[in-house]
Amino acid sequence: MLQNLHVKNLALIDEAEVDFSGGLNILTGETGAGKSIILGSVSLALGGRYSADMLRKGADKGLVELTFYVENPETVRKLEEMDLSPDGGQIIITRRFNGNRSVSRINGETVTLGRLKEAAQVLIDIHGQHEHQSLLYKKNHLAILDAFAKEAVEWKKKVADSYREYRRLEKELKEADKDEAERAKEISFLEFEIDEIENAGITAAECQSVEEDYRRMMQGKRIAENLEEAYLYTAGEGGISASEAIGRAVRAAAVAAEHDDKSGELYEQLVEVENLIGDSGRELRSYLDSLSFEPEQFYETESRLNQINHLKVKYGDSAEAILQHKADDEERLLILKNYDEYLNELKGKLKKAEERLQKECESLSKVRKKEAKLLQAKIAEGLQDLNFLDVCFEIRFSKTSGYTAEGTDEVEFMISMNPGEPTRPLAAVASGGELSRIMLAIKAVMADKDEIETLIFDEIDVGISGRTAQKVSEKMCLIGRKHQVICITHLAQIAAMADTHYLIEKRVEDQMTKTRIRQLDGEESVQELGRILGGAKITDAVLENAREMKILASGLKK
Repeated sequence: MLQNLHVKNLALIDEAEVDFSGGLNILTGETGAGKSIILGSVSLALGGRYSADMLRKGADKGLVELTFYVENPETVRKLEEMDLSPDGGQIIITRRFNGNRSVSRINGETVTLGRLKEAAQVLIDIHGQHEHQSLLYKKNHLAILDAFAKEAVEWKKKVADSYREYRRLEKELKEADKDEAERAKEISFLEFEIDEIENAGITAAECQSVEEDYRRMMQGKRIAENLEEAYLYTAGEGGISASEAIGRAVRAAAVAAEHDDKSGELYEQLVEVENLIGDSGRELRSYLDSLSFEPEQFYETESRLNQINHLKVKYGDSAEAILQHKADDEERLLILKNYDEYLNELKGKLKKAEERLQKECESLSKVRKKEAKLLQAKIAEGLQDLNFLDVCFEIRFSKTSGYTAEGTDEVEFMISMNPGEPTRPLAAVASGGELSRIMLAIKAVMADKDEIETLIFDEIDVGISGRTAQKVSEKMCLIGRKHQVICITHLAQIAAMADTHYLIEKRVEDQMTKTRIRQLDGEESVQELGRILGGAKITDAVLENAREMKILASGLKK
């Protein structure tokens, strides 16, 4: 059930909040007051199309927040399958708008629009002003039947899976139709690839060891080169090394040491440095001699690694992938060398797949036809309740020209509204107001079948009046006994049935036009019914009529 709606900075709404109740919630108000904005904001919160011009003039941010209380176990189960667990029975959907961007959250967790719409399908069913027009298209008739026919769910899944397999085999057979020259060319190419991989003789273990050996050798090579340079500068021959330079310094200092004590001290320090450099040079040489770097072995390893990397670029990023590519090539080569046998086997698989698909389509069709009889009777009964007194409603089946993921059934709703007339397609018979009532009858039937707790109707009363309007109000009241219904209406007969009545009005405050919504008490509801009945002038007689309508509606609801 939708408990609360909070809207901020959308169209004429600066900020509005409303708590809805169970049963039948009716929204009324003057034309242009913003009734559709209120329910439009619900659609927006549930993933409807948004653009920056929807924000209130002067506002750079907006918000719609819906709070649902979920108690139906089946609805809870479906939400949990989406990883959306009601927190204390509540699901809070928030959609914030900033410029051309929007961010959606469910119970505080950011979600994609796709996930938001998926959750919305479980929580609420919104019938917009023009949704009844969808009845003009046959493809929607099958969707309505399938939504009603719960038994068809498993068969639909089987048909969809079999259809995908059938189409895959059909595509494979089509692509397999090669002439002799094409096959010979592909055989030659496959043999080249197989030979190249086979001749390389690679294994996963070798690939790893070659890479490790190369890294180790590269590291040893760099160490040797750098230490050789260090040795050259300290104790090497040719040019002036540190050892040679300090030797010259020692000899020069020895002469000076003969003349004063300070020079003698310096001479001794230089001798120590000479000994230290000599020791370092010997150690460097000894370590260099101990290093085992074989240039020939290094270049062999490098060449092998280059060969392996070449194969990785062509066939896969690992030894496993390269060997799998070879296995795939060998499998394909076997097919090409035994082509007639392969084609016959493929044709056999396709035939079996088609036979299985055909049987499953027939089973699905059987279930649909069985359920269609029930749906047909229920819709016809619902139409009679909505003042289609001599209606004849039929669900007609025909076959598609080929297989589809939904089977081979085409379904069309047919209707006759006058005795003696044959049933004809809805599009050829029904007016806008009649389509609206037919959709209401369908929604009423589906509401009994569905687990969805909240239904929204935006001006379901379009094109109707008088006795028909009364019948529609009674049907709305009936649906409201099992579901929460939120309905915008211009008709007093429907408004009188309200369990909870809300007024949407437009006011000018601080030179700004604002839309407000508030719940009406009993007397205020009578006044609003009077406005709907009487128009500009609300007389005592009009108010008395409004009170009588409320009393009669209360009696019908018992």
